[in-house]
Amino acid sequence: MFLTRRSMLAMSAVAALPWPARAEAEPILAGVSGPLTGPNAQYGAQWKRGFDLALEGINGKGGIDGRPIAYQFEDSQSDPRQSVTIAQKFVNDPRIVIELGDFSSPASMAASPIYQRGKLVQFGFTNSHPDFTKGGDYMWSNANNQAEEQPKLAEYSVKELGMKHPAVLHLNTDWGRTSKDIFVKAAAGLGVEVAAVEGFLANEQDFRPTLVRVRDSGADGLVLIAYYADSAQIVRQARDFGLKQTISAASSNYSPKFLELGGAAVNGVFLMSSFFPDEPRPEVQQFVSQYRAKYSADPDQFNAIAYDTMVLFAALCKQFGPTREAMHDGLAKIKDVPSVIYGKASFDVATRRVPNPVYKYLLVKDGAFTLWDGTPPARASL
Repeated sequence: MFLTRRSMLAMSAVAALPWPARAEAEPILAGVSGPLTGPNAQYGAQWKRGFDLALEGINGKGGIDGRPIAYQFEDSQSDPRQSVTIAQKFVNDPRIVIELGDFSSPASMAASPIYQRGKLVQFGFTNSHPDFTKGGDYMWSNANNQAEEQPKLAEYSVKELGMKHPAVLHLNTDWGRTSKDIFVKAAAGLGVEVAAVEGFLANEQDFRPTLVRVRDSGADGLVLIAYYADSAQIVRQARDFGLKQTISAASSNYSPKFLELGGAAVNGVFLMSSFFPDEPRPEVQQFVSQYRAKYSADPDQFNAIAYDTMVLFAALCKQFGPTREAMHDGLAKIKDVPSVIYGKASFDVATRRVPNPVYKYLLVKDGAFTLWDGTPPARASL
């Protein structure tokens, strides 16, 4: 039988199960829709590392009543058209008891009606768009909500970093526009008028015309609401263009790829994140130790949220049973699930999200993410 690359990638997680587990017990299967190729492929790779580390512990202890947990990862490239096709496939596969993903909120929200009609929980664990969980009672998330994150980014940029007239550069998607609107409103509430707002398309290569308009606006800082590839390109071109303003960025940029693609140019960029490996909490340090032992690298928030999500899936199966109905009903009831990011995670049934995330302020220094020590950045004018 001929297998495409995508089919082989989708089967890899199931095939990776130890032979005795495959032979003796049918796995409890989650469907994952997310990017394994394309511009956001790094996020899918980060997910897999988090998933696999969690499953190593869960299945190493016997799984759920002797059944291992596994996942089938379908490559959507975080494209809404492909996420819809994957949703139809998952809904029609009775083995799949929950769906995890997609990476971007637009890709997930395009597929939400299919999951809602099919009564299959769509757990968008990186879906921060405020409207994602409004798609129906089968949409749940433990991701940061942009309705909470953007006001925090505004406080960070204005109160801590001293921006008085920032320019906002945002990905021109529903997620980016919604996040931008929340940021601008929050900045106004802090007495700050945004000097310029510029949208751009994913994987845009030449930001020089945008940067000319930013320069001419008199902005004293740049705020990036985007993903790592675009943000790294913007920062490189801004520095090459001679712009020396303070730059802050949304938590979506907290990725090793941001450092790799941005090089020396991203030194001095300020970010926020709900996870940082140097945080002293025991849950964090245990996870970081296990991650380093397995991958010889430090984890980031996408590794951590994927790990948390697989732990949550296992807890749902153990407490309520490995069925679609149990996933739906159990999410409304489950309490205090161990979580690297939250410590203990429970859901607000009204919003179907985990409330009250805590953000860390970060700074890129010497090619690495570091905790910001509170020293204000030097002011520069355009």
